[in-house]
Amino acid sequence: MTPHLHIENLTKTFTLHQFDGKQIVGCTDINLDLEHGEFIGITGKSGAGKSTILKCIYRTYIPTSGSMMYHSDTHGLIDLAKAEERDILEIRQKEIGYVSQFLRVLPRVTALDCVVEVLVEIGTEKAAAVAEARAILSHFQLSESLWESYPNTFSGGEKLRLNLARAMVKRPKFLLLDEPTASLDQGSKASVRDMIIELKRGGTSMIGIFHDLEFMESVVDKEFNMRNGIMVGGYA
Repeated sequence: MTPHLHIENLTKTFTLHQFDGKQIVGCTDINLDLEHGEFIGITGKSGAGKSTILKCIYRTYIPTSGSMMYHSDTHGLIDLAKAEERDILEIRQKEIGYVSQFLRVLPRVTALDCVVEVLVEIGTEKAAAVAEARAILSHFQLSESLWESYPNTFSGGEKLRLNLARAMVKRPKFLLLDEPTASLDQGSKASVRDMIIELKRGGTSMIGIFHDLEFMESVVDKEFNMRNGIMVGGYA
């Protein structure tokens, strides 16, 4: 079986026009195969290039060079590095989830509605969406007293748990996780671990970046390390 995602010679550089076009390397010559239902963990110091890889895959960043061949349910085999923006938006909505440390939602939308809208967008009937949203918010131990509140009032840990709920509630085909346990206590980490295991059993493929090595080693199938924008090693 061909990989779910085949990354070849992925490079991303940033041009600092205010400094006479100086080039900053985010990541360079990245080669990676993600199998169906596999979870790859990426480690490295801050600034090593880990987040750059995730943002290129999600197409928050447009890669400078290289290819990212992804098996899409709606588009077949597609190069995420060169795909049209409208195709990327559709794949994000239907197939790819992204968990960031930072919550970006409309300011006057409640926590519950933030999760419900994700399900409604993919065609879930409203009543079922509300029930599923309530269930996953409970799973991530987000207090019911916060469900009708606005997330901009939440603590960092509460915002991260809401981000996890939004990304995982639709059981995506492919999930990207950027430090999914940062600012979480041990009980919340256990909830994240349980959901990751459940998603893996359901066939979700995942790539995550971590500083919490103990947590990472409890859920991933392979590990890779980044240093100065280069992938320097990995093991299963």
